[in-house]
Amino acid sequence: MSQLRQKQEAARAALEWVEPGSVIGVGTGSTVDAFITALEESRIPVDGAISSSETTTQRLRGIGIDIVDLNYAGDIDVYIDGADEFDPHRRLIKGGGGALTREKIVAEAARTFVCMVDESKRVGVLGAFPLPVEVIPMARSLVARKLVALGGQPIWREGLVTDNGNLVLDVHNLDLVDPVRMERTINDIPGVVCNGLFAIRPANVVLCAGSGGVERIS
Repeated sequence: MSQLRQKQEAARAALEWVEPGSVIGVGTGSTVDAFITALEESRIPVDGAISSSETTTQRLRGIGIDIVDLNYAGDIDVYIDGADEFDPHRRLIKGGGGALTREKIVAEAARTFVCMVDESKRVGVLGAFPLPVEVIPMARSLVARKLVALGGQPIWREGLVTDNGNLVLDVHNLDLVDPVRMERTINDIPGVVCNGLFAIRPANVVLCAGSGGVERIS
C-alpha cells in the first residue's frame, strides 16, 4: 500500500470520532488534507471547526464548513491531526508544516486528540525528525545558542513565517529519551513561543495505517 493510500485510510478511520452536529478541531498537513476530503465525502454534518492554520481554514471553508473562534468555543470534544513522528507512548513530534503553536493550543483544548499517521512515522524514540521550535524573530540567534547548549543543531527554516508572524528553527540531533523534560526545558527559553514536542499532552489515540490496515493505538 502506498504512503498516500495509507494516509487516506488513516483519515477515513478518524471519521469515527466526528459526531454529527459537533464542533471539531482540525490540524494541518497532508494527512489532514486527506481527512478533509474524507469528511466532505462522508457528508457528516458538523456545526463548525476550529482550525490550526490559515491553510486548513481555506480548505474547510472550501467544503462549506464554518470556522469557529476557539475563544468562544471553549473546550471541544475532539481534535484530529497528523504527526511527523510518534513513539509507543503516543508522544509526538509535530510542526513540519510550521503550524505547531496553533496545533498545540487546539490539542490542549480538546478532550480527545486523535492522531492519524502512516507507518513511516512510527519510531522507538523520538528525534529522527528534526524538532521544530517557533521563536519570535528578535530571539532567533539567542534561542539557537541555547539549543546548541542542549546538544542540538538548530537550522533556521528560511523563507517561512508562521501564521503568528514568527520564525521556525529545526533542531537536529537532540536527545529526546525524556521528551516531557525536553519539552518543558525548551519552552522555558526566553523567546521560544512553542516547540513541536507533544509529550506533556500526547495523543489519546493514534491511528497508524500500514500494509495490514489501520492499527488503533490508545
